Amino acid sequence: MKLLTVLVVLALGIVYLKARLFSFRAQDSSDYAALGPDISLKEHLNGPILSEGVIYGPNGRVANSFVARMEGRWEGATGTLTEAFTYSNGKQQNRQWNLTMVDDTTFTATADDIIGVAKGKVSGATIRMDYTIVLTEEAGGHSLNVTDWLYLTESGVIMNRSEMRKFGIKVAELIATMRPQADEEARREAAE
Repeated sequence: MKLLTVLVVLALGIVYLKARLFSFRAQDSSDYAALGPDISLKEHLNGPILSEGVIYGPNGRVANSFVARMEGRWEGATGTLTEAFTYSNGKQQNRQWNLTMVDDTTFTATADDIIGVAKGKVSGATIRMDYTIVLTEEAGGHSLNVTDWLYLTESGVIMNRSEMRKFGIKVAELIATMRPQADEEARREAAE
């Protein structure tokens, strides 16, 4: 019995260490401090942005995909990022992030479906944001802990990868692109 207990504790310790040291959650903003090009919320989350992505469920299969039209606006150290999502299952969702730069590398954010205040860090070509989101009742109404990572590419496209966890267990993952839309392209799409 003692041997079985030791083996179980050892196995759980290995799983914990793997998750903390060799996975998505093991990333730290300092890992990317020297990685360029430097990302700026005020510059790269400003104006019209088109986002396309997929959401993976707990089984690792695509559960949904989406297109989101975003618009960032900044005035001094505060900004808004409005998001209008259209999902492949026909559902639509809107969100407005209210962003506040605390200093050059840290920021906070709030939105109606976020519990409390999201905390973010800008470092090199990356942005990390941690928060708790409340899903719609249609999606189960669960509260999930989210870690968002945004990675700026040389072409100006932002790659977004997010993990959503419940009780520390990954239940969903999101992968998306975010690319600036030219004003003319945005006007043309708005007229359609």
